Amino acid sequence: MRLLATLFRLITLYNTLANLAGLRGLSWSERLAVPLTVLSWRLPAAKWPAVIALLIPALIAHLGLATLRRRRLDPRQRLRPGVYADRQITRLDVPARHGPVPALHIVPRGGATAAVLVTHGSGCDKTFYAWRLVDALIERGLAVMLIDLDGHGESPRPQSFPHMVDSVADPLNWLRLRYQRIGALGMSLGGAVLARAVADGAPVDALALWEVPPRLRLNAREYRQVQIREALAIIQLRMLHLFRDGAIDHVIRAWQTSGIRATIGTWDLFDALDVPGSLRALAQRQPPLPALMVYAGRDAIVPPAAAAEIAALAAGWAEYHLLPFASHISLPIDMACISLTSAWLHRRLTATAASEWHQSGRTPTPAEPSCKNLG
Repeated sequence: MRLLATLFRLITLYNTLANLAGLRGLSWSERLAVPLTVLSWRLPAAKWPAVIALLIPALIAHLGLATLRRRRLDPRQRLRPGVYADRQITRLDVPARHGPVPALHIVPRGGATAAVLVTHGSGCDKTFYAWRLVDALIERGLAVMLIDLDGHGESPRPQSFPHMVDSVADPLNWLRLRYQRIGALGMSLGGAVLARAVADGAPVDALALWEVPPRLRLNAREYRQVQIREALAIIQLRMLHLFRDGAIDHVIRAWQTSGIRATIGTWDLFDALDVPGSLRALAQRQPPLPALMVYAGRDAIVPPAAAAEIAALAAGWAEYHLLPFASHISLPIDMACISLTSAWLHRRLTATAASEWHQSGRTPTPAEPSCKNLG
């Protein structure tokens, strides 16, 4: 009986801690959390060795209860087309020269004068863990367009070059016809394609790049090591915020994508996109294009030497940030990165920032967290 009472005590304690942390997806009751915890502590409990032995079984039981209780708590539902209290989401096939680009067009209910195009990373799709980023941009009054890169998601075309670049440039042109100011945010491969499109003349007023490798050179053994290092690096308390939005099974299922369909390998594609060449071309613009580059200190795909190469290319014209706690996988879903980037895009794309830009002819330099490195 004492063992059962101790198990019950631990399960209710886990539930209370999840509620206090706001992790709804890891809890199985809100209203009963405190009363059940108080009740459990009045029951006779086992000694400390038994308590320690029951910590893991109680956690497993608690997570099982939370998964059953929150089976409808799916954060991906927040990206489904429809009209919501704060936004309207429309599924589009954006016209482009090589065929339609699948997209989600997300507009604040009050409308917007500025929009941000978001391009995902390799092997992902337009909705891949994108709900928190969309929330942050919508809260700042910015419209958002999420697109599937060629060879990914719902795109009917394979990954190829240079068609892939055109399939990013054309949605930017579509947005330019409908908004006063346009921003763009690209992650990893999506950032490499976006940088090339903008360097080739695609219209943007602000460009943000996350963890874009200058190039990729990994053999089979190195790639396996990278996968292991990235898997270990994502295991950190900072990632628990995902369970504010979804149950365990839904957060895990959000990882599933359709894979890549390609006529050119990703390594060769990075060579063709020539990220360093794109950044050099952007650095020559007058007036300079407002640009933000965010990299991860624990990134196994973009090692320190590669990140330092990007920092050198950004020196003198772009903001460069290194977030020491993030990895390649965790950076796009880390709230520090999302908050930093959404605030930066808001400053660059709102009317006040636009006025300052036109009057001064240069990018204003606001105060930022201590992790910033301006090159």
